[in-house]
Amino acid sequence: MAISMRLSEADEKLIRTYTEMHNVSISDFARNAMIEKIEDEIDLKAWHEAMDEFKKNPVTYTLAEIEEELGLK
Repeated sequence: MAISMRLSEADEKLIRTYTEMHNVSISDFARNAMIEKIEDEIDLKAWHEAMDEFKKNPVTYTLAEIEEELGLK
């Protein structure tokens, strides 16, 4: 699948310079940047959900308590 985008000359120059410095193709750079952005948003959503759950039930456990519970000690 091919995706195209329009860039200003300044943005194109910046991207070309960056990708040449890091020896990566523009295609790989764009793909990786987009996937990373999506993963960051998924992680942030999970963090917010975990924090909401923690606020409802703010219980924490020490490592020793977890190891004992799991029979690792």
